[in-house]
Amino acid sequence: MVESGALHIVIADDHPLFRDALRLTLQNRLATASIETAGSLEEASKLISAGEIDLVLLDLTMPGVQGLSGLLYLRAQFPSVPVIVISATEDRAVARKCLAFGASGYVPKSANAAEINEAIDKVLAGGIFLPAGMEAQSDDDHDAEALAMKLSTLTPQQVKVLMMLSQGLLNKQIAFELSVSEATVKAHVSAILTKLGVESRTQAVIVAARISGILPAQASAS
Repeated sequence: MVESGALHIVIADDHPLFRDALRLTLQNRLATASIETAGSLEEASKLISAGEIDLVLLDLTMPGVQGLSGLLYLRAQFPSVPVIVISATEDRAVARKCLAFGASGYVPKSANAAEINEAIDKVLAGGIFLPAGMEAQSDDDHDAEALAMKLSTLTPQQVKVLMMLSQGLLNKQIAFELSVSEATVKAHVSAILTKLGVESRTQAVIVAARISGILPAQASAS
């Protein structure tokens, strides 16, 4: 069991009812822990930047997030902070891909309090958590692992640029959104192509589509 006194946890989920219910569940057990909530990836990033965070509980589908891009961004920006994905999706393949992309655990939103607490204990102890039904067999997705290795070399800003490329934004539009020069965006795009081992923006967008298209259609409601 974890010691709650010094714990600092961030819950990132855009559904207020679930977010508040999860916070109450954790607070009932970890009474002295500091538990903050965020309704967007940007809010979560600010909270993590502002303090020593021990754990992030992350919903996969939030505003501005496509597929595993939110997880990828947090892992790039805060590589030392463990992330447990909590999602409405109960697809075992999605759970395994989350681990390949750097998550330390995966918990369906249908899980009970005991399972959530078990996941937190295991991850904070340095382990990896998957529900029993999702870890029964070993079917590692080597393609996902290879892609994750390449994506892990991107900086947080390059992750943002890659996601914007996948949305069809031009360099000048990306520059405006990120408040940087077009030359800076061009440099990021060049670095992205090199790190991903592709030769064109189109090929980079195909890679981004693989990240964005991992979730099944019904997951959009999570």
